[in-house]
Formats: sequence, C-alpha cells, structure tokens
Amino acid sequence: MTTNPRISPAAPRRAGRREWTALCVLMLPLLLVSMDVSVLYFAVPEISADLEPSGTQQLWIFDIYAFVLAGLLMTMGSLGDRIGRRRLLLIGAAAFGAASLVAAYADSAETLIAARAVLGIGGATLMPSTMALTRTMFTDPGQRATAIGIWSGVMTAGVALGSVLSGVLVEFFWWGSVFLVNLPAMALLLLLGPVLLPEWREPRPGRFDLLSVPLSMAAVLPVVYGLKEIPSEGWNVRYVVSLTVGLLFAALFVHRQRTTPSPMISPALFRGPGFTPAVALNLLAAFGMMGSAYFTTQYLQSVLGKSALEAALWGLLPSLLVGVAAPVATALVQRGVNRAYVVAAGFTTAACGYGLLAGAGPDDLWLVLAGAGVLAAGIVTVMSQMTDLALGAAPVERAGSASSLLETGQEFGGALGMAVLGSVGTAVYHHEIPASAPAPARETLGGALAVAEQLPGATGDALAAAARAAFTTGMQGAAVAGAAVLLGAAALAAVTLRGVRARDHEPVPDTAGEDPAAAGDDSAIGQDAADPART
Repeated sequence: MTTNPRISPAAPRRAGRREWTALCVLMLPLLLVSMDVSVLYFAVPEISADLEPSGTQQLWIFDIYAFVLAGLLMTMGSLGDRIGRRRLLLIGAAAFGAASLVAAYADSAETLIAARAVLGIGGATLMPSTMALTRTMFTDPGQRATAIGIWSGVMTAGVALGSVLSGVLVEFFWWGSVFLVNLPAMALLLLLGPVLLPEWREPRPGRFDLLSVPLSMAAVLPVVYGLKEIPSEGWNVRYVVSLTVGLLFAALFVHRQRTTPSPMISPALFRGPGFTPAVALNLLAAFGMMGSAYFTTQYLQSVLGKSALEAALWGLLPSLLVGVAAPVATALVQRGVNRAYVVAAGFTTAACGYGLLAGAGPDDLWLVLAGAGVLAAGIVTVMSQMTDLALGAAPVERAGSASSLLETGQEFGGALGMAVLGSVGTAVYHHEIPASAPAPARETLGGALAVAEQLPGATGDALAAAARAAFTTGMQGAAVAGAAVLLGAAALAAVTLRGVRARDHEPVPDTAGEDPAAAGDDSAIGQDAADPART
C-alpha cells in the first residue's frame, strides 16, 4: 500500500462504471440477507410436517436468525473496519452460502436451528459491510446519496420479496428450496467481489476490545427478545426482567466504550455533525415501519381471509411506492431543499399512511394497501436520508461501525414498534371483544377464528365477525398512536437537522487508540479508499 493521502471532502473522486457495477454486486447479498428475515413465513408448515419440531424449536427456527443478526451487528461492523470490509464480506458470503446448503437439507430441527444461527452470523457480516463499502466507493456526496437510496430500497424490498418467494417455492418445490436460492448469488459475489470491490481497513485500528463483544450481545439480545415477545404475550414479568437486564448491560457497554483506549464503537462517531440525530430518527422510522407490518399482515390473512400466498402478493403492492420515494428525496436534497424539511415531510407522509389505516374497516383492502404504501414511502424517504447523513458524518475509517449502529438501531426500533403498537392494538382488542366470548377468543384474533370454526353456523359466524371488527378497531387505535409518534418525529427532525447541510462536513477525526502524533492526519485513509477501483 502506498503513502496514505488525505481525501478532501471539497474535491471527492467521482465514481465511474466500475463502482456502479460493484454496487450491483453488493446488492445481491443485501437482498438475500433482508429476504431471509421473512423467507420462512410460508415454509414453516412444511418444515413442521417434515422435521416435527417442538413448539419451542419451531419458534427458534423462525427467530434465531434475527436474534443472532441483531446481536452481532456492532461486532461485525467494527471487525470489518479492522480486518478489511471486503475480506469480511467474502467470509460472510462463504458462511452464508454454506449455512444455506446445510439448512436446505437439514434432517432435524436442531440442525436447522444451528444452520439458521450461522446464517445470522453471516448476515451480520454482510449488512454493515455492504453499507460501509458503499461509503468507501462513493465519496461524492451526490453519488453517495443515490447509491444509499438504492441500498435502502433494496433492503426494504427484500423483506417483502422474501415472503412471496417463500410461498412460490414451497408451492412448486420443497421447503429447502427457500435456502438454495442463496447459493447462486453468493457464488457470484465470491467470484466478482475480489475483482470489483475495493478493500479498505483502518490504518491504525488499535487493539480489538474482546470484552465489548459479550457486552454488546448482552445489551442487544435481551432487549430485542423482550420487545418481540410483548405483543403476543403482554407485559409478562419475564419480558420486563429481560428488558431491564439488557438495559443494564447497555449502560455497561456505553461505559466501556467511553473508558477503554480502543473502543469497539468510538464515541467520536457521535461528534460527527448530524450523526446522533440520524441514528435516533432512523430508529423512529423503523418503529413506524414494523409497527404497521404487525397489523397489515394479520389484516390481509385473518380479517380478509386471504391465503398466505395471496396476502404476500397483495402485500407487494405497497412496495411499489418505495422505488420512487428515495430517489425523489435524494433529488430534492441535491437541489438545495433543506434535508430537515425533506425528512420531516417523510415522517409526515408516513403519519398520513397511518391516518389511512386508522380509517379502514373490516373490508377495506384498498384503503389498507394505500395506507401501507404511503407509510412505506415516507419511511424509506427518512431511512435513505438518515443513512446518507450518518455515513457522511462518520470518518471513512469508521464507516463499518457507523453502519452497524444504524442497523442495530433499526432492530431496536422495529422491535419497539411491534411491542408498543402491538400492545395498543391488543388492549383495544381485549376491550372490544364481547366479554361472553370464550377465553381463547378474548386473547387473539387467531384464537377467536379457531374457536369460531368449532361453533355451529350463525354462532360461529357472529364470533368471527365480532373478532374481526375488534381487531380492526385495535389496528385503528394503534394507527392513531403510530401517527402521533411519527408526527413527533417530524417535529424532532425539523429541529435537530435544520443546521445540518446536505453536503459533507469535515468528519470529526477519530483518534481513539492512535498515536497522538497521527491524530492530525485526518482519517489516514489509504490508497484503496482514495481510489476505490484499485485493490
């Protein structure tokens, strides 16, 4: 590697055909990682019939991927900054492909759970690496904003496509095929990645703080677990304890990062202009997105009676607006519209989507789809802008850590949205369902429909209708609460982002773990970062 030049934010190198081609390659793992969050939606019945897992094992088959992914994001983001982002990406791709093969042909529930856990590890390496490499390749603010808009759109679309792909593959093949689709894309990444993607690592990374790894996992996993379980089972003491334990470890983790000479997540990141508001507002955006998904999926299947595949196909329609929202937002900011107003407008648009959901009745398919689409467009507007702002504010050598913080915040925000809005909807449902209904019917809509099927004629129909109406009323109440949160977020964005320019600031130098004499060398960025086409 040659002498480290300084990259001036005033004259960034514009990306060419090679970098845009490399971005297309990066989108492959991102799409698959985001799809794997929902790819088992329709495969679970087939898996249950084939592997006969216990109830607990079935839950772990579904949830272990997201838990491991959330718990390791910060670790892998920091590790990529230290050992090389391309290297970590390719290691993760190999692990993801191998685990996919094992999962496809798993002959026991234990094997499938273990494979899904390794998939989560691979996913945790792939997500921050793809975002950090995007930051490395696109140093021009305008090009970077466009690239990050594409990144955000692909990630959002992947979650929607995962469930549809699952339904189609299970319909025509067998459940293992939902994992085999990962193999061609990972093979292509392993083949083209070394040729097209630049390598980048911190020039002076310092010692890797091993203690921060278990501390970060102990902070993230109990909180995510508690928040994910609360919507279905309420504020059980076990989940409150889980949240408390996680928050205590979070405090210890923050203390460790502030006091150790070589932190996993450098406190200097939060001195970057706009970085802290970007992380917080991105979390609130995830709150709004996942909070709505909790209701709309159930509405399509349980209220309208759509089959799982029909519901997934209908659910694709709202994502069409996502492809328009991020590019429009990027164009507005590049033409001089204050980013604060664009983000505030995104939150307000999402709140309007919740407003449409609040007006939906038990038979309003198109109104619910319109509400979900408007909401998704507003949320993607916010997420694309906050990702661009956070990565632009972070030093290039900390892009992996910055990416992992954003993505961990999204995991927290999504789980919090499901917990809070799910609890609101459940409370309204309990209030609306007739007190004379059987106990299972008073707990959930699914329980009510199961009981209704066993009751004779008009009695069962009446119970099912009452339960659907109660669920819809609960969705309306949650939508009002969600709209209030997002309108508050819009006001917060207008205040906290008003002084943040659309173009790059000089990132705050990160001197943690460096020789004091080197601190003045800005980011000490190597030749590979200065010229992303060179490896």
